[in-house]
Amino acid sequence: MSVHLLMSAGRGPQECSWALAQLLRRLEADARSLSVVVERVETVAGERPGTYRSVLLRISDDRFAASWTGTLCWQAPSPYRTGPGRKNWYVTAQPCQVGVPRTAFDESEVDVVAIRTGGPGGQHRNKASTAVRATHRPTGTVVVVDTERQFTLNRRIALRLLRDRLAQSDVAAGQDVVTARWRIHDDLVRGDPARVERL
Repeated sequence: MSVHLLMSAGRGPQECSWALAQLLRRLEADARSLSVVVERVETVAGERPGTYRSVLLRISDDRFAASWTGTLCWQAPSPYRTGPGRKNWYVTAQPCQVGVPRTAFDESEVDVVAIRTGGPGGQHRNKASTAVRATHRPTGTVVVVDTERQFTLNRRIALRLLRDRLAQSDVAAGQDVVTARWRIHDDLVRGDPARVERL
């Protein structure tokens, strides 16, 4: 089963972007040796040529992806700074969701019930069942419409409202997925790496 893996340098220095590029090459070489397909879906370039701030991958084997999940450490001296100094550069790799399936709207999945409503409008409104309660069974979304004096008009409005609410729900779910993906960039924990790679 394929999985999406987001690798990010977080808010680390430019060496972390360099480390991400090195770890990405190591991951792809490891995948080739195991006949695992790795596809780069999206990349965000770093400040220096050949470096990345983040890379979104589609990996054909979820067990392989799990072996590259967590905080990753690249051990090497900085290519940008001189003298002895820090040699551990941290990157995070986390599975993430990409895209949200759209909720299909089929009128056969909607239960429409005629109901009575009270309030101003006279005897016709109070005694005739012209209002509509429409329920979308797969999602449990319910709308009640009593704006018109005819059942068929209220039914038409109710179906349109259900379509609109399901579309709004899909947009909100898509935004939540994007927000969750951006949070991964800030979740980088330096130290205690799940995997350490060296030159």
